[in-house]
Amino acid sequence: AAAASSSQDQKDKENIIKGYNRLTYFLDNWEDETTVCKTGQETTFGDKCERTPVKVMEYLGFKSTNDPLFKAETTMMRLKNAVPNDREVDFYDAVDAYSQNSEEASSMAFVSSWGEANPGGGKDRVKLFLERSKKNVVASRDALKAVIDILDLKP
Repeated sequence: AAAASSSQDQKDKENIIKGYNRLTYFLDNWEDETTVCKTGQETTFGDKCERTPVKVMEYLGFKSTNDPLFKAETTMMRLKNAVPNDREVDFYDAVDAYSQNSEEASSMAFVSSWGEANPGGGKDRVKLFLERSKKNVVASRDALKAVIDILDLKP
């Protein structure tokens, strides 16, 4: 049983690091990752590219059970026994911050997907909510980094 739990711990630690690295990549490539261009097909206003929020939910683990950040809060909580006693409060704060910000980012991304369809909406509304979700993605990534530091992992 100890070997099984240590392999689960190892997998959980790897997933947190992978998730952190993926979020860092996503933020470094935000414009490219949140823009979709259709060749040979123009949108209503004659442009071929539009902003899309789908990647936000994808990178935060809301789209696939195989994603390293799928149910990340549960993953992090399985590692709570590895947290030094003097860092427990910081750890729980970081897990809470991740959970709140990843949910908010996903919500803002979802809202942005309807930005053009809503009355008074348009591409600017899509972009507005997408940029709001970016702030939450940054906070989510920073919370993961805090967990990585508390657990003394190497990203």
